Amino acid sequence: MAVDTPNGESSPRADEETPLLRETPHGDNDNEQDEEPAEEQVIIPSQPSSWNLLITLSAVYTGVFLGALDSTIIATLSTPISRSFSSLSLLSWLASAYLIANAACQPLSGRLTDIFSRRTGLLVSNAFFCAGNLICGLAGSEAVMILGRVVAGMGGGGLMAISTFVASDLVPLRRRGLVQGLGNVCYGSGAGLGGIFGGWVNDVWGWRVAFLVQVPLIIISAILVYFFVNVPPKQSSKPALSRVDFLGAGTLVLTLVLLLLGLNSGGNVVPWSHPLVLVSLPLSGMGLALFVYIEARVASEPIIPVHLLLHRTVASACITNFLTTASSFITLFYIPIFFQTAGLSATLSGLRLIPHSVGTSFGSLGTGLILNHTGRYKILSLALLVIFTLGTGLLTTMDVNVAAKSNWGIWIYMALIGAGYGGILTVTLLAVIAAIAHEHQAVITSATYAFRSTGSTIGITIASAVYQNLLSKGLHDRFDGYPGAEKEIGRIRDGVDGLGSLPGGWESGAKDAFGEALRGVFLTSLGVAVLGLVVGAFMREHVLHKTLERRPSIGSR
Repeated sequence: MAVDTPNGESSPRADEETPLLRETPHGDNDNEQDEEPAEEQVIIPSQPSSWNLLITLSAVYTGVFLGALDSTIIATLSTPISRSFSSLSLLSWLASAYLIANAACQPLSGRLTDIFSRRTGLLVSNAFFCAGNLICGLAGSEAVMILGRVVAGMGGGGLMAISTFVASDLVPLRRRGLVQGLGNVCYGSGAGLGGIFGGWVNDVWGWRVAFLVQVPLIIISAILVYFFVNVPPKQSSKPALSRVDFLGAGTLVLTLVLLLLGLNSGGNVVPWSHPLVLVSLPLSGMGLALFVYIEARVASEPIIPVHLLLHRTVASACITNFLTTASSFITLFYIPIFFQTAGLSATLSGLRLIPHSVGTSFGSLGTGLILNHTGRYKILSLALLVIFTLGTGLLTTMDVNVAAKSNWGIWIYMALIGAGYGGILTVTLLAVIAAIAHEHQAVITSATYAFRSTGSTIGITIASAVYQNLLSKGLHDRFDGYPGAEKEIGRIRDGVDGLGSLPGGWESGAKDAFGEALRGVFLTSLGVAVLGLVVGAFMREHVLHKTLERRPSIGSR
């Protein structure tokens, strides 16, 4: 195996197991590259004591927990919120508005916190997250509710990504897996408890309280960050604002918004042949091409250096993140709907997400311990992907007609999915960081989060389209020709609670239609998981160093 030198260069036997050499964005000549350290200097902090590290990580991981909680809280609140605003079609918008803002802001956070500091980025993210939840809790209309989710998503995206940068700044790669495992415990706990928390608060106090109660916790997180997070930004002779890639950021946001608009509207709000879909999706593709051109040829400090994404391990890890996150979020959002259709309350339906949370925690920590002991991840990554795919496949065997009486299998299925997903998040992050030079670790980490957030957004959007189209087809196939069928079908599609007040002879057929639609969603999730397994097999092994400077230490492989 090739071993890195302290400068990130390799021996003559260099291959794809060696971190990428430092490059300038435009392929500049050697003289220009030699001048780069004078323009931007990476300051590697000294390794903190265990106590200081614990306090710092506690500060940033509080935000991670809250951001993850908010990302899945809509799963069990969608029905009561849609009832308040008289439209279940808001489900995909409420979820996607938050997640698209995550996807748009996370890739910006790496470069911006390199320039303005991690502490500043976390404080700004906390401010947006707090404001967004406050808006949601006080929203009086659909538009204001969606606006609140967008603002909260902007903050939540920063909280997730910047916490990872801080951990990478302070912890060597060999120990990084264990620390990331702890971070993923916070993330998995938040994501898994979001549905339970939302359902319980709604049943007791109403859905608005689920958003408002997070505000004081966010403020506490911001106070902890202000006093305990102190990682120096990169030093540069250039003015700070001149280093921000505004053009790249704008085109990325535009690309993602157009993509979401087309996917979320098609087959749900308007037909797939509607001009809104036919225009927005091609424009999204054009926006992506423009973004790539700007990052590769125009931006002096691109928010996502394109040349890094061409590396085999980086590309494989990022796409695997995209696919497994898409599959996982489809499951997290539609399992509660499945069990509400079966007749369980929102709270009991949300409880079925607990094994996913527990599995994510154990998967992350277990993976971190194995990486800390062995320093190897190739075979481990394949095993985790197989476990994840197996659990996702087992979901397709569930029957909505018997789920309320016999549902022990869901606890095993969700535990497998959670364990596989938690481990995959840890492995793919370390694989990406180990594959590139130290100065790029924040921007490439933010890129992995962008893939992850985009995956969750597109996954839920595609699942919503599958769900709505299959449900509509199933209901029309069964009830077309019945008196008042069109109006009744529309009412049923507006919420699963409509199953409790159906005309005589409708209940069994309507429940079967819901079951077929949900099985179609789970099959979609399985197909995405299988793709993730295939793509993940292309990752290669890289050295996980034991020091922040990434110098080989005695006894390291």
